[in-house]
Amino acid sequence: MSHSAHPGPWRAVGALMLREMATTQGRMPGGYLWAVAEPLAGIALLSAIFAISFHAPALGVSFPLFYATGLLPFLAFTEITGKLAQALNFSRPLFAYPAVGVFDALLARFLLAVLTQVAVASLLLGGILFLGETRATPDIAILAQAAGLLAVLALGVGALNCLLIGLVPLWQRIWSIAMRPMFLVSGVFFTFENVPLPWRDLLWWNPLVHVVGHIRNGIYPGYDAGYISPVFVLALGLGTALLAGIGLMRWHRDILSDL
Repeated sequence: MSHSAHPGPWRAVGALMLREMATTQGRMPGGYLWAVAEPLAGIALLSAIFAISFHAPALGVSFPLFYATGLLPFLAFTEITGKLAQALNFSRPLFAYPAVGVFDALLARFLLAVLTQVAVASLLLGGILFLGETRATPDIAILAQAAGLLAVLALGVGALNCLLIGLVPLWQRIWSIAMRPMFLVSGVFFTFENVPLPWRDLLWWNPLVHVVGHIRNGIYPGYDAGYISPVFVLALGLGTALLAGIGLMRWHRDILSDL
């Protein structure tokens, strides 16, 4: 693809990341504090509501930790995919320069979004583990695997959405509607094992259920999430990324001319 085949692609990606940091977070009061405040408020609200109704969470003894292990990956997925879906719109003025390609714009937004979400999750989970009585022993290797799976899944789905929105603008509305019930069926409030059959078999096909289970497997030493399939999540992420890459190589000029 000639549009992004140029010397020093990492220089363009780095410049795009710096531009985004200055334009998106730099203009907001508090900047990156909002990235921490939103999930923190959500965790606090869920913990308060469910602590009134239940004596203990579905796993462990800490309501904030249980809901953080479900809410943080869900919010990270929606944030990363949302950033990628709008990558071409966001960098539209820069495509006039030969040094900036479509894949540079996608990669810059992806890397910055992932780094931001990892920092937010580390800060909040670290704070909960340090300040609260959780009886949890995090396994960094398992958590890193889960974060990697989430990143690959979000890359594929976000890049495919970027392609589809470019070809069919209505797709943005359709995706937004489809994602609303996902919050309720991604394991934020419950564990997979507590869902009765046959609904449990249907839930298995939600890749976020696997990611959330993988993260909880790395937080709670006694939890054996035998249902998780890293291969399924990886295949879905890589498959959608491949489709998006082929589509963008084929139609990127048409999409950019319509922006």
